[in-house]
Formats: sequence, structure tokens, C-alpha cells
Amino acid sequence: MLFLAIFLGFLPGFAWLFFYMQEDPHQEPKRYVLKSLIFGMVGAIFALAFERIFNTYVPQDSHVPILMIASLAGLALIEELAKFGSAFFSVKKNQAFNEPIDAMIYALVASLGFATLENLGALTSPFTTPGSLANLSNIFQVVSFRFVGATLLHALTGAVIGYNWAIAIREFGRWRFLVRGIILATILHFIFNYLILAFESYLLPVVFLMIVGFFVLADFEKFKYKKI
Repeated sequence: MLFLAIFLGFLPGFAWLFFYMQEDPHQEPKRYVLKSLIFGMVGAIFALAFERIFNTYVPQDSHVPILMIASLAGLALIEELAKFGSAFFSVKKNQAFNEPIDAMIYALVASLGFATLENLGALTSPFTTPGSLANLSNIFQVVSFRFVGATLLHALTGAVIGYNWAIAIREFGRWRFLVRGIILATILHFIFNYLILAFESYLLPVVFLMIVGFFVLADFEKFKYKKI
């Protein structure tokens, strides 16, 4: 069953990767896509390390609203910075990085690598934690929510950063657009996590992501066939 959990851990990320790669009219070389995916997974490891440090100073406490907000916002920012850093370093010396839409694609791919490592951790932890018991129904429940929840969230916020990254490049290094993208992605990330904690339901977070998804698809359309 562990091998099934590993397979399902990869499935959501690759499913969304296949979906969003269709938005690129000029498909990126597979080796560069794989590189960004791997960099995103490495970025998740760095993010986890920084999150543990952050949690020692800003513990999450649902009984103290300001602490909960600060914790959710801080963790969201750490993850969005890690995802952008993964995408940024993955496209170094990449000659195929020559269209505005490529910034969205590579940021999204790195974000899916990030989400995939999270998925693997969530699905395999019951098998590696002493005293824990994993069953098939729990595995499918987790992967179903992460498919329409956390994995899609990371893809969408990554695309938001990528969209603003592309604008920054087109505007000859006006990096305030990139900062705007990271802040917006952090806010979207924060809202998603807050909806889960506040309402203890998956319905509102999923509806929220569907709405964001429409805007992201519109952003892809804006950049199709445009050169950096």
C-alpha cells in the first residue's frame, strides 16, 4: 500500500501539469520542465526548514486571532518565496525561456513540484510514523482533497507569481510587479488556509480556488503568442 500512496502522491501534480501545459502554444523542452519540477521539490524542503524556525517564534493559536493570522500569513509567504526561488533558479541558462507565458509555466511547474513533495509527505507519513495505521479509504480521501485543494492552490499561486514575473521582465526589470505578484499569491494562499480553519469544510476553499482558476486561465490567454 505504501507504493500506492507514493503513486497517488505524484498523481495530482502531474495531472495539473498536463492540464496547464496545454496553455503553452510552444511546448517547453521536457528536460527543463523536469528540472523546474525537481527544483520545486527541493524548494519544499527548504520551506519546511524555514517554517519550523518560524513556528518557534510565531506559534499558531486559534484562540488568539492575531497569532493565527500572523502564523498563516508568515507560512504562506515562506512557501510562495520558496516556490518563486525554485522557478527562478531552475530557468538559469534556459534558452527556451523566451516568452512571457514561459514565466507562468515554469513558476507553475516549480509550484507543482513543491506540492508533489507535500503530497508525498502527507500520504506516506502514516506508513513511517510508529503506531499510525493507514487504510485505502483514508489515502483516497487525502489525495482527492489535495488534488482539488492544496495542489491546485500551489499551481494557481505559482501562476500568479509567474504572470507578474513576466510583466517585470517585459518592463525591463521593474521588480515591483514581481513583489506585487508574491504579495497577491501570499494573500490568496492565506485566504485558502483561513477558509479551511474557519469553516472546517472543503466546500468554500474549493469554490474559492475555482474562482481564482478562471482568472489564471485569463492570464494565460493574455500572454499567448507574446515574446519577452
